[in-house]
Amino acid sequence: MLKIAFLFVGADAFRARWYVLPVLGAVLLVLASLLALDASDGVTLVTKEAMGAVFILNGLLALYVFVALPREGSRYLSFLKATALIVLGSLILDFPLETRITIAWLFGFAFAVDGVGRIATATVLRFPGWQVLAACGVVELLLALLIVTEWPLSHNQNIPFCIALLLGLWGWLLVRFGLMLRSLEDEASAMNLPIFAGRGWYQNAPVLIGGPGREAVEHPMIVHVWTPVGSAYQPERRLLVDRYIAAVDGNGVISTGHAALEMQPNLYISHYPAQEIDRSSSDFAASLRATAENDLRGRFQPSYDYESKEWCPADQNVEFHNFDPRRLRAFWAGYRQDDTYNLTNRNCSVVVAEALDAALEGSLASRYPWVRLLRLLANPDLWTAALIRSHAYSMTWTPGLVLDYARILVRLTQAEQTSWSSRFGRFVRRLRPGSPTAAPQSPAA
Repeated sequence: MLKIAFLFVGADAFRARWYVLPVLGAVLLVLASLLALDASDGVTLVTKEAMGAVFILNGLLALYVFVALPREGSRYLSFLKATALIVLGSLILDFPLETRITIAWLFGFAFAVDGVGRIATATVLRFPGWQVLAACGVVELLLALLIVTEWPLSHNQNIPFCIALLLGLWGWLLVRFGLMLRSLEDEASAMNLPIFAGRGWYQNAPVLIGGPGREAVEHPMIVHVWTPVGSAYQPERRLLVDRYIAAVDGNGVISTGHAALEMQPNLYISHYPAQEIDRSSSDFAASLRATAENDLRGRFQPSYDYESKEWCPADQNVEFHNFDPRRLRAFWAGYRQDDTYNLTNRNCSVVVAEALDAALEGSLASRYPWVRLLRLLANPDLWTAALIRSHAYSMTWTPGLVLDYARILVRLTQAEQTSWSSRFGRFVRRLRPGSPTAAPQSPAA
């Protein structure tokens, strides 16, 4: 969450005062240590109440998103997130009932589910650095076991301990980011920093040499998505699976969908295997590993018109007006030097997600970057975007995930077009009896 917030505000906004970040990180690390060691009941109580209030506030903001957005898939994701955050915040605050044992089991269950998911996906996909992700999954399983068995901590101490882990991770990230930012060249994108390295997806992060700085937008940046269920012939419906992973048509052929990005007049990002992959059910699982033996020669499609005529039009489109065309072109110039295609580590959706991050870097730059950063951290859309990125990092980017990610980024980067007072007034009007349930069409539709 912090990484994506810093990316959108831009490294330039923090470079001059890089030392503030390690100081803030050190404060969080000290606070996390106090909580973990239970050194002060007062600190524990205040931090617990503050975290509960943060969860409830973000739940209410997510509820606003649910009411204010048009009827689209991500709208109902906002409702589920709002409910979960409000319930979790209430449990942390012990309201309306004492729920320490309940929330301890919830934390344990969440750690167990996430840990099993990380281990399973890392073991199956075998992408670069999968051992680290699997080790994190093992740690989560151990934490779940310790929480449930109340050893060595009781239920009364489990909540402060989990909050301490979260604060400690944030603090360590702030310290690392500040120290790395100190040595980042003026021309280099923040995505060149090691904290963004991960699975090697940002090896083509832009480096801008010379030029006038941020370039004015003349043509919109459009993300085209062919969802698996939307691009399959007479698909057999499977809830969520055919939205985010793959759909199976009436002939048993698997469709994983496709994603592309366009900026007129002459930039089109669409990575495709040079030869069609045999996606029958028997061979599909074998192609999931992100290892070298599954690397294929790829090709870059020439235009959206060409793809539409060769296949079919995209069933979803997301349009951006606040981005940096120069950063987008610089990213694409680097990426297209290598046409290697890998189904789970260098596919059509991966390059579109990378291109979005590159083009949107600094899109929320401000004269008051710290204020902008705090506003972003209080925005439930940022939490959702971070959750989607985390899922993609654990597995891979798919057309369905890219679609949700793009829709959320539009709201994050173009929200300034509508003031908070106007949006809050619209939210209040939605709550009145007899008011329409659908809001005006958003830019993401």
